[in-house]
Amino acid sequence: MENKKEENKNVEEVKNETPTNNEEINKLKALVSDLENKLKYQQAELINYRKRKDDETANLLKYCNQDLILELIPIVDNFERAIKLDDTNLNDELSKFLAGFKIIYSHLTEILTKFGVEEIPTVGNEFNPNVHEALMTAHDEAKPNEEVVECLLKGYMLKGKVIRAAKVIVNKLD
Repeated sequence: MENKKEENKNVEEVKNETPTNNEEINKLKALVSDLENKLKYQQAELINYRKRKDDETANLLKYCNQDLILELIPIVDNFERAIKLDDTNLNDELSKFLAGFKIIYSHLTEILTKFGVEEIPTVGNEFNPNVHEALMTAHDEAKPNEEVVECLLKGYMLKGKVIRAAKVIVNKLD
């Protein structure tokens, strides 16, 4: 008789444990599913972070010389102004200096070109606010509207990025 009572007790315990175990199993499955989703989200975040850092590093390396180039461009401008002097009225000694300036200027422009610096095209092209800065307007009926008439200060691009906009005079017909 005692055995029957114990068996009934064990059967009741198993019956009581089974639903509890199913509930626990469902809770654990939900927890595992939630943790798997969090893990996937964190892995995606890590991948995106690495891509962003790689892009930032690539841009940093691509434009690392920008500050130095921006310091050199005014020197190139000054050489251009000196070269524009009319050397027909200069004495022989000044003509030699001017020839030296031309050589230095050509070396500087070659170095800038080597490092990916390009001059922004201006005169005769349509005004583009992304690369040109209009300082003045002109009114010339012979030229199309919005055409760059004169370049006051050259603009430059470094590997496709504008580092100094060209200062220009734009034709306006209205």
